[in-house]
Formats: sequence, structure tokens, C-alpha cells
Amino acid sequence: MTGKINKEKQEGSITKIRKRLVVALLKTISFLPFRVIYGLSTFLFFLNKYFLKYRYQVTSENLQYAFPEKTDEERAEIRDRFYRHFFDFSLESVKLYHASEQQMRKRIVFKDLPRDEKLIGEKKGAIVLAFHYNNWEWCSFIQTQFKYPILMVYNPPRYNKPMENFLKHSRGKWGGRVIPTVQAARAIFEYKAKGEPAVLWLAADQTAKANSPFWITFLNREAAFFTGPEKIAEKTNLPVFFQHVKKVARGKYEVEISLLAEEPKKLNLNEILSAYVEKMEEIIRQEPAYYLWSHRRWKHNRPTQTELIK
Repeated sequence: MTGKINKEKQEGSITKIRKRLVVALLKTISFLPFRVIYGLSTFLFFLNKYFLKYRYQVTSENLQYAFPEKTDEERAEIRDRFYRHFFDFSLESVKLYHASEQQMRKRIVFKDLPRDEKLIGEKKGAIVLAFHYNNWEWCSFIQTQFKYPILMVYNPPRYNKPMENFLKHSRGKWGGRVIPTVQAARAIFEYKAKGEPAVLWLAADQTAKANSPFWITFLNREAAFFTGPEKIAEKTNLPVFFQHVKKVARGKYEVEISLLAEEPKKLNLNEILSAYVEKMEEIIRQEPAYYLWSHRRWKHNRPTQTELIK
């Protein structure tokens, strides 16, 4: 923490101004009507396709490993569809800053919430494992329709307080609590100790460090995962749900939350995370264009002393 503070103090005035200007631009974009947002997205897609080629090499390599059975033309089509969605999603996330509740109700639907709320109330809380697929940012809107507190876990941008405040406002404007990753466990433990139901909501497919004890084959490549979510589930015995965001049309989504584990303490080690990874891969293979292929997800190599789960 001290290092972070010192780094921020050492920043030059130009860097600080640049960060504020970027956030000011994003706030301005958030006021644009949706029709303009999607027009801008289309423009950015073609600009990227023929000139910028943002992380084309990373995306192409990830698709090559994930779908070796497909032809180059098929993978190129998935890549194009991914980038069309990527720019839609990016601008939709910016738009969230100024979007109204009325606008959001028309664009994102949460299925079977009464059923899920019943179980969560009985179990005094839950853990929801999301992943970087379709529009996960808009899922913060669930707090307007959910009676229990949502603890939305985020990874703060490094040395960029203006951007962090922008993201926290966008995600927390509907009433949910926006909590840094390092405080996630303590927050849900506090609710559990008080006997007050709360839901810990996090994207569990982030790139873990190479020394993670959990390595598994994910999309035909060895990948490390953080074990924190499973450890929290085991200690609290809270039911674990899986979040699936479906894109039903441009700018319109459905969110389904399915049960992964009702009583984590009764399961074997790694069983929850293995089920989570299996469910992710099943969904990605059905509609591959909506996963975050530009992410350097497989940048680490498994240490020789660490066993592969499967």
C-alpha cells in the first residue's frame, strides 16, 4: 500500500491531467444516446479491423489454441464477431455511468430471481461466480431487483484514482457495495457472523499467479485460477451459483444464475472450481464470440512441482 501511495505522489502533473481527461471523455460519452453509442462502436470496429488491430495477435493465438479443429476462415469469423461485440460491450460499460434505471430495465433481464432469493435467504447468503463473457458490467443492475446486499468484488486500477472512482460509481450506483478484492473475504465473513444474508459477486476467471495450487486445462491450455472463492465457500458453507449472461440482441441481455454447489463443505477439494471451469468452457464453445479473447489469460506456465487438476 505504501508503494502505491508513493507512486501516486511521484506522478507528474501531465500524467495526472491525462488521467482526468480520459475519465472526463468517458463521462461525456456516457451521456450519448444508445443509437449514437452503437454507431460509434461500429466505426471503432472497422477502424480496428483495417488499421488499429488491437491485440489481434493475442486474440488470434487464443482462438487457435481453443479451436484447433476449425479452419482459419472460421476462426477469423469468430474474431470479427468478437471485436464487434468487444466495442459494443466497451461502450455499453461506459454508458452505464449515466444510464437510467428505465433504460436498463429495457436492456437486461434477470431470470428466476425469486427462486434464488428463497435459497439465499434460507442459507443466509451466497457466492456468485461470474466470468468475462458478454456484458458482465451491467449485472450490477441486479441490486435494483434483489432484496439482499450485493458485494461486488473488483480489482482496483493501479495508480489511477480517477478511473477507479469512475468504475466504482458505475457499478455501485444501483445500491450494491463495491469492494476491492483484498477485502472480499472479510466483508462476507462479517455478514455471515451477523446472520445477515449477503451475496458475494465476483469474476473468478482472472489470471492467477503461477504459484497458484489450482491448475486445470481450460480451452485446451493449462491455466491457473485463484482458489479464494472456493476457500470462502468452504469456510462459510454458503451456496455457490454460476452466472451466465446471454446476448439476445444488440444491447439486450438475459442473466441466468444456476446453482453450482448448495453445501460446499460436503464437496471434495477443487470440486467447485472444476465445475465452474467446466461450465464456462461449455458456454464459450456454444457461443465463442462473446468471451474476452483479447485478454492475456494464459501468460503463465505451470511450475513443474504443481499437479494439473485435469
